[in-house]
Amino acid sequence: MLGILLLLAVFVSMTIGRYALQPQIILRVFMDRISGEPLDPALTEANAVIFAIRIPRILLSILVGAALSASGAAYQGLFKNPMVSPDILGVSSGASVGAIFGILLGLPTYLIHVQSFLFGMGAVIIVMTLARMVSRGSGTLLIMVLSGTVISSVFSALTSLIKYLAPADDKLPEITFWLMGSFAKAGSYRNVTIMGVVFSLGAVPLFLLRWRMNVMSFGEEEARSMGVNVKAIRRIVILCATLLTASSVALCGVIGWVGLIVPHMARILVGPNYGVMMPVAMIGGGLFTLLVDNVCRTAVSGELPIGIVTAMIGAPLFIYLLFRRRRDWT
Repeated sequence: MLGILLLLAVFVSMTIGRYALQPQIILRVFMDRISGEPLDPALTEANAVIFAIRIPRILLSILVGAALSASGAAYQGLFKNPMVSPDILGVSSGASVGAIFGILLGLPTYLIHVQSFLFGMGAVIIVMTLARMVSRGSGTLLIMVLSGTVISSVFSALTSLIKYLAPADDKLPEITFWLMGSFAKAGSYRNVTIMGVVFSLGAVPLFLLRWRMNVMSFGEEEARSMGVNVKAIRRIVILCATLLTASSVALCGVIGWVGLIVPHMARILVGPNYGVMMPVAMIGGGLFTLLVDNVCRTAVSGELPIGIVTAMIGAPLFIYLLFRRRRDWT
């Protein structure tokens, strides 16, 4: 059902926007493309809007939403805490510093993306190294969470410093807009290809390991007794989830709440079994992000940053989920 809803949302997303398109026009454009016949001159503008602007943006929003949801679900299972989000180890803060530092230096777009990705991965490497040095094999997960909080605070301070140093006439507005997240400038086939490759490298291993993540949820000692290599699974999960989150932030900016809320909703729909919950979270994340992006494109005459809308939707929904869990506890 989620897959059908996602397909319907994709079709509806092609019709809405500043340049509204009737459903029959979209069908005619696709039929001409499939048949290979020369395109009707009256459909030239519609063809350009659909294939040059809306399809890459739709695909990118679905991939990013699915990636963030998969990361959130994986981290929540790894840390055995449903309150965990994909940026718990500082990846979003690190990637943000890399991106806005590149914007401040006036680097080309592709270098900004590369630098953002490297900073995000570097932040997680620092957290894991610090956790390993401090924990010495005991309480590793708790030390990782605390280390992630510290490193995130450091990178947040660097973000504030860069914003303070940025010229107010051009660089500061660009940095501020990027930090709020948007698909407006990221929707291109090049970015879709990059995100598709990253999604294959990160989400596919998480999908294949979803049964072992069920075992991990029982605890490390129980998982070891059942023959699971806990350290290897933990490293793979952290690597894949970090790869997905860092790439999403590098391409589209910081999009919060998706990786926290959607796994909760998937867990309510199908239960905590990762064999089913992980694919539901991926599809639901893509659907949620696509619908929110449609709101961003149509709510005002300009365009709202998607991070604002996800926060406005996610925060009240999360409060509701907290009260729901409280009733379950009592």
